Amino acid sequence: MKGRLPLVSALALALGLAVLPVAQAALPFGAGSNINSLAPVVEKVSPGVVNISVSGSKVSRQVLPEPFRFFFGPNMPDEQIQERPFQALGSGVIIDAKQGYVITNNHVIEDADKILITLIDGQEYEAELIGADKQSDIALLKVDAKDLVEIEFADSDRLRVGDFAIAIGNPFGLGQTVTTGVISALGRSGLNVENLENFIQTDAAINSGNSGGALLDLEGRLVGINTAILGPGGGNIGIGFAIPANMVKNLAEQILEYGEVRRGVLGVMGGELTSELARTFGYRSQHGAFVSQVLENSAAAKAGLQAGDIIISLDGQPIRSFSELRAKVATMGADKTVSLGLFRDGKEQKVDVTLTRADEANIQANTLHESLEGAALANTGSGDPVQGVKITEVTARSPAALSGLEKDDIIIGVNRQRVRNLNDLRQIIQGKPAVIALNIQRGNSSIYLVLR
Repeated sequence: MKGRLPLVSALALALGLAVLPVAQAALPFGAGSNINSLAPVVEKVSPGVVNISVSGSKVSRQVLPEPFRFFFGPNMPDEQIQERPFQALGSGVIIDAKQGYVITNNHVIEDADKILITLIDGQEYEAELIGADKQSDIALLKVDAKDLVEIEFADSDRLRVGDFAIAIGNPFGLGQTVTTGVISALGRSGLNVENLENFIQTDAAINSGNSGGALLDLEGRLVGINTAILGPGGGNIGIGFAIPANMVKNLAEQILEYGEVRRGVLGVMGGELTSELARTFGYRSQHGAFVSQVLENSAAAKAGLQAGDIIISLDGQPIRSFSELRAKVATMGADKTVSLGLFRDGKEQKVDVTLTRADEANIQANTLHESLEGAALANTGSGDPVQGVKITEVTARSPAALSGLEKDDIIIGVNRQRVRNLNDLRQIIQGKPAVIALNIQRGNSSIYLVLR
């Protein structure tokens, strides 16, 4: 076509590659700029990406089987505890130069006794852990250093598939490394990596050690925190995943304000919108979150949501799946009011919902353990016979139902530890014991159910 470059040439130019016989060609990367190199952007932002090295010891607990305890007698301990030293490497991003705040992945610093941050100029500083959130795999660190360079947040909700992306991190401990690619997909979930999944997928090379590093746009703004790869042997095959910047920002703000993540809860059960469901309810798209049940006394119930609603947007941004909805809501924080776009009875409408706090409302049990999927949990009230965590709903043929849980069961203990509320239950299960034995109060009986 006259006046246009062939597709291959255009792509090569977009990546900054030489193309012959075209001369002095340039691709506009930034607003009002014409450059054919990413070097100016990288030079500006690279001081804002740090290398992280951690050391510590991991405690492993092995529950001794009952026959062994019987054989060796009452003096035999119930479990064996071992401590093993470890060292690990990762990356981080400076998000506040004045205060010295650095964001990274929780799995980079988990169980660390010592966290060292190395700047691009080689200076090393010991970092303090301010707070972390396992379910979203985010941790906030603080370092006492001067003349730091921070990276500005982008609005990750404005990303489009095909946008160019730059990844900066510390792969394999080699030191700061820059790779480029595009945004391959948005709203990825179901990867069995973290509990809250709403990943940006990119083909920019991401390897071990890139975790916690920056995924940037061509203006040098942070669009995501690199966190996972998909590939045999842990190597790069062009499929990497990053936590969206908007989620990261929300979580960091909560940690700074409260010292913890105060997770927001909508109070609905549901699933992905299949083509059959969409046709049944007269909806012409397959993107959205289908609501199968609205939990009693939840934020959703108070706002008037109904079973059969299809949630299609949150604060004006499209919702692609139920997993994306759950991840976004859970990282927005309690007491925040959001606007939901709904499809109901052939019409679109909007409702405002004020999210409740996770430990004050029913939650989805699969955020704690996969064998609890299909159950909804809530703290017991004054009308319940004992204090604990009540099973308010169990979906038929779900993993929770197959585990033996029933509606109105009350969890009063786990592995012989007393459970009085959702926080107790969460802390015990997040310790990842090899076996989870739930002590259940069912009517007048006390029983045990074992999850694996």
